[in-house]
Amino acid sequence: MRTKNIKPLNNKKFLNKIIINISLAIGLLVISLLIGMVGYKYYLNISWTDSLVNASMILTGMGPVDKAITSEAKIFVSFYAIYSGVAFLTSVAFLASPIFHRVLHKFHLDLEDDN
Repeated sequence: MRTKNIKPLNNKKFLNKIIINISLAIGLLVISLLIGMVGYKYYLNISWTDSLVNASMILTGMGPVDKAITSEAKIFVSFYAIYSGVAFLTSVAFLASPIFHRVLHKFHLDLEDDN
């Protein structure tokens, strides 16, 4: 089936798609935060509160609060920072993709109407 013959989702289905994508983004961020908290607690031996602060700061791209001293801690922080960058951008993509898809779909239909 050609995509130009497919109508955009109605508002209720579109809202459901937005809610699903928001849930996916939040789920990814929560799991990523938990991974970071456990890693910081294990490798840096800091409190859960400090682990939360460090994991959330790395996850949002701000950088760590506490300095990693041991080699194992430095390796964990390095890999967690790389993972966090990908996870954060993926969550943003989850949030933006249904909106971009709808805009592009409507734009494509407007072009078809002009012809």
